[in-house]
Amino acid sequence: MRDFVRGVRFFGQGLLILLRSPKLLLIGALPVVLTTALLTGGLIALVYWIGDLSALITPFADDWAGFWQTTIRIAAGVAIVGLAAVLGMVSFSALTLAIGGPFYEHIAEKVEDDLGGAPSELELSWGRLLWMGLRDGVLLMLRSLMFTLPLFVAGFIPVVGQTVVPVLMAFVTAWFLALELVAVSFYRRGMDLRQRRELLARRRGLAWGLGLPASLLCLIPAVALVVFPIAFVGGVLVAREVLRTEPDAPAPVT
Repeated sequence: MRDFVRGVRFFGQGLLILLRSPKLLLIGALPVVLTTALLTGGLIALVYWIGDLSALITPFADDWAGFWQTTIRIAAGVAIVGLAAVLGMVSFSALTLAIGGPFYEHIAEKVEDDLGGAPSELELSWGRLLWMGLRDGVLLMLRSLMFTLPLFVAGFIPVVGQTVVPVLMAFVTAWFLALELVAVSFYRRGMDLRQRRELLARRRGLAWGLGLPASLLCLIPAVALVVFPIAFVGGVLVAREVLRTEPDAPAPVT
């Protein structure tokens, strides 16, 4: 519980840091805008072509009576759009960090320089940041789906689906979001996803304290524009805390 409270406090400190440097807030919001536009455009295009896609994946219904054919294809269309929406939400943070790699590296560098004890300079090109972000984002998304899809199905169970499942879903989402928010700080130290996951797992309460308020607030339309940069700065603080208190941390990867 102490680590959880500390994680929430780091999230709040992220807000204070950005209030003192509104330029960093604007820089952090730009990738969020771009990612939102890309995902929204993709979803609109999917809805536009959903009739053709539904027919494509249900060829067995071509000879069915009109009512049953329409019913199965509407169900298929709803399932496709629902799955796309889930994938979009799960991949949002990873895609934002991958697209905005140089922006967030600049923010991390500025925050750590101001706080002192910044890591030694490690050259990370935009292409390398994009590749690492997309690679690790896909891996984390697949891991996340292993939990979120069963929980999504369990959500239809009476009582349990309306009480226990939302709580579990919130904590799962918070954990994976925290892993993504600290990514740039670990990249700057030459550390990979495995090392990041191992170190943060030792301070899981800290990760939940950061990820839970961030993921819940991002559910509010348009609030993610402000919340995501705040959460990212909180992630920089969490990464510094984890690395500072782990004397047996794995050696950086070169």
